[in-house]
Amino acid sequence: MSDHSHAPVRRLSLTAAGAVALLAASGCGLTGDDENTISIIVTESAPFQEPAEIVADQLADQGYELDIRYVTDINIPNQSVQDGEYDANYFQHLAYLDNFNRSNDTEIAPAFSVYYAPAGLFSLEYDSLDELPDGAQINLPVDPSNNGRALQLLADEGLIEIDESVPVIELTQSDITSNPKDLDFIETDQQEGARALSDVDAGFAFVRLVAEAGHDVEDATLAIEDGREEVRTPFTCVVAVNPEDVTSEEAELLQDAFQSEEVEQWFEDYQGGVVDYDDSITIDDAAEVWEEFQA
Repeated sequence: MSDHSHAPVRRLSLTAAGAVALLAASGCGLTGDDENTISIIVTESAPFQEPAEIVADQLADQGYELDIRYVTDINIPNQSVQDGEYDANYFQHLAYLDNFNRSNDTEIAPAFSVYYAPAGLFSLEYDSLDELPDGAQINLPVDPSNNGRALQLLADEGLIEIDESVPVIELTQSDITSNPKDLDFIETDQQEGARALSDVDAGFAFVRLVAEAGHDVEDATLAIEDGREEVRTPFTCVVAVNPEDVTSEEAELLQDAFQSEEVEQWFEDYQGGVVDYDDSITIDDAAEVWEEFQA
């Protein structure tokens, strides 16, 4: 686990839309009008909500208040940070962030990573991929980044063939070159993937959501992503900021708390470890990682 000390304070440098934003040590920053308050918008789900509460307690011990707003909408957090309503958000992986920026002309950038959420193909009716009948209904996430992730896994397992030249975060059904079982794809919100399993023959979902829905993950699993870098990196979840509105000291405080032993332990304990704590991206290399990711 990384050890990020509070002193000396390092200058945070982040990249947005391929350009490096150099941050001043004074002026506008994460604390806004109250220099002892940091505001963050977080999705209302355990792997986001619970670590944020741990972070709030840690910051309180250092004299800071973490002002947290919980939401279920996946569009509000980035726009709120872009507009300066909140200093940071914690709800998304890199692929979603990149797609959102491109679609909405925003310039939100990752500050550091927190975890990677494995995903897979699950079924409540069939025990293996070989048992899926011709014309089987397969639920996929409707958002572009996770839709491509699902198609990549289906291709990896030999159920479909895809245009291999298309990156996973850009794959769509139009890139399917062969569908020998004539699979019927149904698209729903990514958060509904686990709950939709009872209505389809199989579906793509995050492992954690399958567990949270009360399903036996082991019994329902047909295939899990292999965790290779091309898939893992795009779907690593991060705390993100508007590079024009952050200063180094508060960003350091957030990173030290989110990438702490207490948060790491929470992920190890959560649902038997169905998500992977990940502190591989830090404020020291986030700009480089982000620039390479967007290239």
